[in-house]
Amino acid sequence: MNLRRRHREDAEVESSSLNDIMFFLLLFFLIASTLANPNVIKIMLPSAKTTSTIQTKPMILTVKFDERDETKSSILYYIDSEKAPVSLNILESRLIEAKEQFFDPENPDNRLNVVLRLDRNLTVQQMVDVMEIGANLGIRMVLATDKSRK
Repeated sequence: MNLRRRHREDAEVESSSLNDIMFFLLLFFLIASTLANPNVIKIMLPSAKTTSTIQTKPMILTVKFDERDETKSSILYYIDSEKAPVSLNILESRLIEAKEQFFDPENPDNRLNVVLRLDRNLTVQQMVDVMEIGANLGIRMVLATDKSRK
């Protein structure tokens, strides 16, 4: 009778390939994060020869046609990077709230800046309607354009 103890080998999990997988995942997410665009609402901006930049962080207002409406009669208003559009009446109240939050009593010349990202297919009257709200509230509105000339 052979009663000797047999030496069993311990079970091991090979993890050398996990390093490669984690490296590739890290690269993928780093590259994907640099390609992310904060202006997720796609519109065609009008073009201009000269442009200027604003030093303070402005509020971005995007105005475009509803893509589901084939008659192009309904207009959508997006404030900053919000996903849900607002109506023209709610837009005015939201601009009033933003103006009150931005107001600095020590520096009354410092006003809220709103960058208008208007679809190039909007009529001039539709642009004036939006700019008129800003003018009535004393908000400085700037029209965003595309620098490339086509």
